[in-house]
Amino acid sequence: MTAAHPFWHPDVFAARAPHLAVRGRVLGAARRFFADRGFVEVDTPALQVSPGMEPHLHAFATELVGANPDDRRRMHLHTSPEFAMKKLLVAGVPRLFQIARVFRNGERSATHHPEFSMLEWYRAGEGYTALVEDCVELVRAAAVASGRTVFTFRGMSCDPFRPWRVLTVADAFAEYAGIDLTAAYDGTHEPDPAPLAAAAARAGVAPHAGDRWEDIFFRVMFDRIEPHLGAGVPCVLTDYPVCMAALSRPKPEDPTLAERFELYACGLELANAFGELTDAAVQRARFAADMDLKERLYGERFPVDEDFLAALEHGMPASAGIALGFDRLVMLCAGVETIEEVLWVPVAPVGTP
Repeated sequence: MTAAHPFWHPDVFAARAPHLAVRGRVLGAARRFFADRGFVEVDTPALQVSPGMEPHLHAFATELVGANPDDRRRMHLHTSPEFAMKKLLVAGVPRLFQIARVFRNGERSATHHPEFSMLEWYRAGEGYTALVEDCVELVRAAAVASGRTVFTFRGMSCDPFRPWRVLTVADAFAEYAGIDLTAAYDGTHEPDPAPLAAAAARAGVAPHAGDRWEDIFFRVMFDRIEPHLGAGVPCVLTDYPVCMAALSRPKPEDPTLAERFELYACGLELANAFGELTDAAVQRARFAADMDLKERLYGERFPVDEDFLAALEHGMPASAGIALGFDRLVMLCAGVETIEEVLWVPVAPVGTP
């Protein structure tokens, strides 16, 4: 797209057409990958009571009107299909995947779009480490489908066919920021930020007044660590502190850490995986804490999906799940650096007629 011509102008589209062809080949490879492994492709509604409970994500809201015009309910476009897919795990679907359109407000950059495609899948009865092998095989299948042997992005290269690197969060902080994270973390869900703030300041990452522990953590991650992850080969970043567990469960062998990993290639985050939390009471408590934080930071809170908690209470099997940014994977496969180059039709920016 250019200032002079919109996305539909034939000259503009012609430049993007090869990237969209790659998108089609990667999409086909992904569907074959899951079909070959006995996964069922599902399709869940984007319209949900709760869009997701991550404190820092902003959602689109709308109103559902019934047959009686007075029957109205506030709804949201989901930020992830997670809640609906976990209900299907409870229903008895053991392996499922979805390529879903998801929506996040206030996000637009070279690697973010307000509406994008998320590839999400779950394995009942298996641990989250099984998802690492899924990622290896899926990313390699996508590369083969696109004709890529090496990914390049912002001057960094990454060979998905070589053995991948597995790196703990603590080791990443030590290697790239010179911070002993274990000494700056007390193992609780609301850690004292002072030790990490002092360590970050010594490393040259200035803390801000009123920072919580996770604020400092993310600042160090974004400034010192993420730009190096996935250089040479993809990187699986694992063993997150339990205070950043999100919807994952603690590791049985070390409850100060969470069953969670993230996948990076060329410094670009591709996926976030969990050993899924199945305890409804613990999940409710986490939702309440997340929404209290959201209200303090942004002055809003999302409703709890009581049907989701009822499903957990009924009994969700031990499961592992992962969400992968499909458009970002296509970007690497197409060799482009902006997400709109791999979207058929972008969302019009604010101010566009």
